[in-house]
Amino acid sequence: MKSSRRRRRLVGASAAAVLAGAGVLVAAPAAVAKANILAIDNVSLHEPGLQVKVTYSCDVDINHQLVARAVKINGTGHDAPYAAGTVKIDKLVCDYRDHTALVNLRPAAVSHFAKGDKLKVTVFYFDDDGFSYAHQKKVVVL
Repeated sequence: MKSSRRRRRLVGASAAAVLAGAGVLVAAPAAVAKANILAIDNVSLHEPGLQVKVTYSCDVDINHQLVARAVKINGTGHDAPYAAGTVKIDKLVCDYRDHTALVNLRPAAVSHFAKGDKLKVTVFYFDDDGFSYAHQKKVVVL
């Protein structure tokens, strides 16, 4: 009887080890899949233009900038007020975890923003080769 108990314990311990190992393998792709994600949290007036609070995550050793752009929706044609700003790669923490960045947007020469303006805000990554990806858009009222 003692040998059958030992076998059951050994089989049970082996099964637990296999399940634990499988759990690690299943969880690993989830961490990688989470990278290079952007979310617009908040947009506010900030001298001389706007400020966008962005939650981001990015791959380790990636070389890109975080770019934000805002356009006034009720503006007309090419004269629609807009502002843009970037966060350089050396200011980003890329370790697959969520982080927050404040992007200061400078308005174009003739652009002006005020409380109550309706804006379309876009954030994205831009790399050295000229590619942009992970675009997120949000319509907000200041």
